[in-house]
Formats: sequence, C-alpha cells, structure tokens
Amino acid sequence: MKIALIRRQFSATGGAELYLQRLLGALQQAGHEIHLFAEAWEQPPAGIQFHAIPVEASRAWRAVRFAEGVQQALAGQRFDCVFSLERTLQQDVYRAGDGVHRVWLERRRQFAPWWRKPFIGRGAFHRQMMALEARTFDPANTGRIIVNSDMVKQEILRHFKFPAERIHLVRNGIAVERFQNGKREETRRRFGFSEKDCVLLFVGSGWERKGLQYLLDAVKIIEYMKRFDANGMMPEKPFPGLSKHPAIKLLVVGKGKRPRGTSANVVFAGAMADVEQAYAAADLFVFPPIYEPSSNVVIEALAAGLPVITTAQNGASEWIAPGDNGAVLSEPDTGLLVEAICQWLQKLPRFVYTDAESVSLERNVKETMAVLELAAQGRAGTKGTAI
Repeated sequence: MKIALIRRQFSATGGAELYLQRLLGALQQAGHEIHLFAEAWEQPPAGIQFHAIPVEASRAWRAVRFAEGVQQALAGQRFDCVFSLERTLQQDVYRAGDGVHRVWLERRRQFAPWWRKPFIGRGAFHRQMMALEARTFDPANTGRIIVNSDMVKQEILRHFKFPAERIHLVRNGIAVERFQNGKREETRRRFGFSEKDCVLLFVGSGWERKGLQYLLDAVKIIEYMKRFDANGMMPEKPFPGLSKHPAIKLLVVGKGKRPRGTSANVVFAGAMADVEQAYAAADLFVFPPIYEPSSNVVIEALAAGLPVITTAQNGASEWIAPGDNGAVLSEPDTGLLVEAICQWLQKLPRFVYTDAESVSLERNVKETMAVLELAAQGRAGTKGTAI
C-alpha cells in the first residue's frame, strides 16, 4: 500500500511520536510505501518520504492552517490510505488520541473555580478547534476512527453522528521491558528518599488538566493526619496504614513551575529522559486528571508493578481492576484521593505485571495496521484515487 501519515509536530519524548515511529517501522517492514506529512521532523526515518507543511499563523489558527496545508499537499496525489493523528479535513483513518476537545472544555468548566467558568472555551483557539473537530468527526470526511479507550468512543457517539461500527478500539501500547528493569535503590538515593520512605509518583506535564493540585493538597492533609497520629491526637485511627510509613514523599516528574506553598516532602524532578527509573523508585502511582483520553503513564506504572490511583475521567482507568491493581475515583477530589491513598498505604503490593502482551506496543501496532488495511480494502473500488 501507499500510505500517507499525518502528524503536525514532533517531540522526541512524546508518547504519540514513539507510537508513530514504531508504526512507521512496522509498515516499512511490511513493504508499504510511506509518506509523512508534518510541519517539521528532525531526521525523518530512513526510507520515509517526508513532506513539510510549513505553517505561519497564530495559535488560534495554526491547527486549521496545517489541516488546510495537508489538504493542498494531498490534492492530486494517489494513496491507498490516508492516516491522520491530527484533526484534519479528510482522511481514511483518524486516530482520536487527543479525545474530544469539547468534552475537555466541559471538564474544565466542571472543575474550575466559579469565577473562571464563564470564560472557559470562549477564545478563538477553542472555537477553531471545535469547528475543525466537527469536520473531522463528520462521517463524510473520515472513513474510520481509532480510539484508545471506550470512554472516548462514547464521547464521540454522544456528540457526533458517526457510525459506531466505524469506530475501532485500539488501546495504547508501551515498550513493556523498559519499565521492568529500573534501579530502585540508586534512584531513591538520587532524589534523597530513604529506604523506609513511602514514595508516591506523579508523571505528566500540563498540570491543570492532569490534576496535580488535588494530589499536592492530599499530601498536605496526609502530613497533618500523620502529625496528629504521632502525637496521639487521633484516637479512632481511621487510616491505620499511615503509621506503617515514617514519611510519605511525592515525586513529580514533568514540566511545570513549582506551586507556592508546596510541602517540603514533594520533589519536582522536571522532565526525565529515564522516567522508568522514577517508576522503579516509587511505591504507588497517583494520577487524578480532569480529562485524559487514555494516559500512557497508567500502563507504564502497571508494567513497572505499581498500583495506580486515577479518575474515571481518564480512559486508561479501564485498565484498573479496583482493589486489585489500583483504584478509580469518581472524580478528581482531594478528599477522595486522601482516602484512596491511605487505604493503599496499608498494603502497597509491588507486583510483576503478568499480562505484558495486552499493553505491548507491538500489539497496538498490529491492531492499528489491521484498521489501515481494512480502510484500504474499503477504498478498493476507487483504489489509487486522490483523497
């Protein structure tokens, strides 16, 4: 097949880019001719035909101008399958890795302070994104959609008239072995954690959407509870797990500015190229987003043997069996977080993840290729025509 792949921007550490690089390799090995359309791509993979789509526009219009540029670049060319990882104007397969923008805005309004609610989503950027999204989810413009969680599938069906049978669930995948060989003791020393410390871990940038503030507030409350417990001022001891751990520490991995008033027991590591070491150093992974289509960090933590606490607003919560490998909160809420963390402090089992195949990147790539082949077969009657 002659395949066009669309990805607007490239980040060497991005989960979508790792996925795309593996997919490109698999498609090449299968003998397909691959064309990559992007604004820029440092050192495109060998054997891939790269098509630059330069864009000069404000943030509000950049995604729209890129979509228009791709449309122009595709015009007159012949492909068996056009596969887009962006909201673009016409494609055979669209991977909805970013979820549904209007749902993200709904979640922001739901959890924002009262004074911010009226202003959320009113800017030109959000108006353009929703208009572009509506065109992408129009069944006349898109043949098939790949979603990475059932949550996103239901959101699409709720907001757009897209046929359910043309939506395919392909869950995210990771390089499992990378997250199973970290150096626990060395990494704990690196961040100043003692052997007896209980280390919570948060991984991610874009902290408002990913709910870090709820976790920071929960850590403060747990510290107060431990202090009262140590002073004999908590006779009922609602969370006996607190006394099992001399200190509760939080390691935050990701880009962002340290909020004021943060506890001294919180370590901000910034972005880590060797993030697998952070998973090895931790005891419990806590990730309470306002909205996440399906975060890779959840399955990375599971692969590393960490129990996971996340929210129902995260499509990756579908990986969690409550009470077995973690907990799923009904919403990002400090009180709910405190309760869930304290409950897991009583047991904190690290485990060997035995279902590695289900979270593997190889499985993900195989299922993605199957959808692309299905889309190409559907175009058999007009095979080779321009998009």
